[in-house]
Amino acid sequence: MRALVQRVSRAKVSVAGEVSGQIDAGLMVLVCAMRGDDSGKCMALARKISKLRIFKDEDGRMNRSILDTGGAALVVSQFTLAADTSRGNRPGFSEAASPETGEALYGEFQEALRELGIPVQSGVFGADMDVELTNQGPVTIWLDL
Repeated sequence: MRALVQRVSRAKVSVAGEVSGQIDAGLMVLVCAMRGDDSGKCMALARKISKLRIFKDEDGRMNRSILDTGGAALVVSQFTLAADTSRGNRPGFSEAASPETGEALYGEFQEALRELGIPVQSGVFGADMDVELTNQGPVTIWLDL
């Protein structure tokens, strides 16, 4: 599983002009299932994200997790995180999971976050989405499990 995690003060995703998910303070999580990923990787990624200490404490240090702050996560499927540009200028996506597997793991990942106590909003798998966010910090973390 691969994810790009951003600390946000707000984030929203829309499909055809209709909001499908929206959060205030929390995490924007762009996630991609890779070939060979399984349910165990979903849970491991969810646990890692839930414990990332990227929110400020009372001293202004990044020392708190989303669980500590009570924030929410906006999870958006992003198969382009699997892009391979090593052979030229046109990205290849052969390392991404198949659409069927990707969609199933996308759902499992969201459920794993919920089981850990994180409120989750989401985009629509496979849809053409408009994503808006205010990256706070900015803080952006790349995770590859």
